[in-house]
Amino acid sequence: QVQLVESGGGLVQAGGSLRLSCAASGTFFIMNMGWYRQAPGKQRELVATITRTGSTNYVESVKGRFTISRDNAKNTGYLQINSLKPEDTAVYYCNADVSYGGVVRNYWGQGTQVTVSA
Repeated sequence: QVQLVESGGGLVQAGGSLRLSCAASGTFFIMNMGWYRQAPGKQRELVATITRTGSTNYVESVKGRFTISRDNAKNTGYLQINSLKPEDTAVYYCNADVSYGGVVRNYWGQGTQVTVSA
């Protein structure tokens, strides 16, 4: 059974930083990974993606402040968030395409809350 578990969220003042982690349990092959966020009353939006070889993409609003990375040996992805703004307040979700038992499936984590105070 594949599980993605996020951690690292919390309450932080504007201008602060957080590092979110997404740990995948089990023995399998993680392909693309991504971080999404969903603010209250809004749709879930893609924030950043990273391929297995490390190619990254970011939504325009977070470029220069967010950094996505991964450690393939640990089956773990990260999202470093700097210069946090109140509008970054949201539940952040990890998403990954996982090859397991010869089949590729898409998985979501349970989410981690990030709250930024002004």
